[in-house]
Amino acid sequence: MSSLYGALRSGVSGMFVNSQAMAMISDNIANVNTTGYKVSKAKFSTLVTNNPSPTLYSSGGVQSQVWREYDAQGLLQASASSTDLAISGDGFFTVTDSVTQDATTGDWSRDGSIYYTRAAEFRPDENGNLVNAAGYYLLGWEANSTGTGFTETNVQSAFEVVNVSARSSDPIPTTEYNVSANLNADAATNDNFDIALQIFDRQGSQRTLTLNFEKTGTADQWNLFATLDNGEFLDLDVGNNGAFAADTDGTAGISDTEITTHEASGDTATAGTTVALGVVTFDASGNLSSIVSDTTTTLTNAAGSTYQIVGGDDNAGNGVLQVFIDHDGTYSAASVDDAVAINLNLGTPGTTTGLSQAAGTSTINTYSQNGQQFGSLTGVSVDDVGVVTALFDNGSTRDLYKVPVNTFANPNGLQEQTGNVYIQTDSSGEAIAHTASTGGAGAISPSSIESSTVDLATEFTDMITTQRAYSANTKIITTADEMLEELIRTKR
Repeated sequence: MSSLYGALRSGVSGMFVNSQAMAMISDNIANVNTTGYKVSKAKFSTLVTNNPSPTLYSSGGVQSQVWREYDAQGLLQASASSTDLAISGDGFFTVTDSVTQDATTGDWSRDGSIYYTRAAEFRPDENGNLVNAAGYYLLGWEANSTGTGFTETNVQSAFEVVNVSARSSDPIPTTEYNVSANLNADAATNDNFDIALQIFDRQGSQRTLTLNFEKTGTADQWNLFATLDNGEFLDLDVGNNGAFAADTDGTAGISDTEITTHEASGDTATAGTTVALGVVTFDASGNLSSIVSDTTTTLTNAAGSTYQIVGGDDNAGNGVLQVFIDHDGTYSAASVDDAVAINLNLGTPGTTTGLSQAAGTSTINTYSQNGQQFGSLTGVSVDDVGVVTALFDNGSTRDLYKVPVNTFANPNGLQEQTGNVYIQTDSSGEAIAHTASTGGAGAISPSSIESSTVDLATEFTDMITTQRAYSANTKIITTADEMLEELIRTKR
């Protein structure tokens, strides 16, 4: 009698575990198109009870466990969105289910729980926070205040919400200009060659500073003049002796700060005035030999006094001349906020890295500068190490965040939650945050998504075998019931 009841219990356990397996198969098939979904499988094992005697058999049945495959790699597919991310290799992104905004600073921060996911189809929400289809917000390391790196930490709760809204690129005044050009060695006395340089003021407005090279009667020598289309040249050589009153820090060159704290002499050359900056000489091989500040050419101010607008400040020997400009044309001791020192790098003496003198046409080779206009955000990109970069319409870029990749000692020990996310457990171990492609973490593949690991052919095959196994277990119950009925009839 006990064996028949044991057979019934075995049939019941078989029906139960196969119904569990069918539930997993149905979930897998339902999520065949879910980004980053990982297959769950039923793994069966025997259920054994103690036998009271070696000659007797006590049936136990079967039991099942859920086999997680969270570390399985899904196929990566290309995406048109730059904020779609995938991981090639091990690891998970850190996300949260809730964020809040600081009413004073306007910054967004995490106030929800920490989760992990590989479902990384992120899009900016109405506030610019990157969020996936299930409503989970991406977290990462924010760029430091100097823009030279990131505030990297393994403390997951210290991660920042990745936000790409309200970003702009502030205007930067031009303070450096590098010029490479050839001056015609066969030029006649008083021949001229102009180079128009585009520069930016503190508000990002574009100005033109024109350099004029004029061949002198001395061999291998050129005078250098400059003309400004807007604003004023400043006279910082108030003694007309090559000593610059604004240079107070003891280093070569005058900084913007030194200019803006300098009490001006009142001598300025307004827009359209041509001023003498220096004298350029070359050696017999056409290499730049020297650049010296002009200390002889003078201008006359409204009061009839002479003054000089010269380039230099001890940098001429290094191939650098400084030009001092007040872009808004209102330079005085009380209004110096728009004044700028521009370093004109004309090359290293003894080389042709900047200016050179060779026979042939005078021509510009290359030039480069710093400074930029105001820029509005036009897009966001993410590279293969997870650096989130803002792109602006003035051509500049700025790194905003770095997205870490988290690894676990046992990723299959994570606990699954609604929304294709996971939480850390004792079985999974602690999350360890890495820069992508380091410390065992996978590489980030931008503009990609990770497909589900569901194989429909396998799932349909498993469905058939599971259905047959379930039917077979129902046959056990039917047969055992018939045997019990026979037993009861025997008693009658």
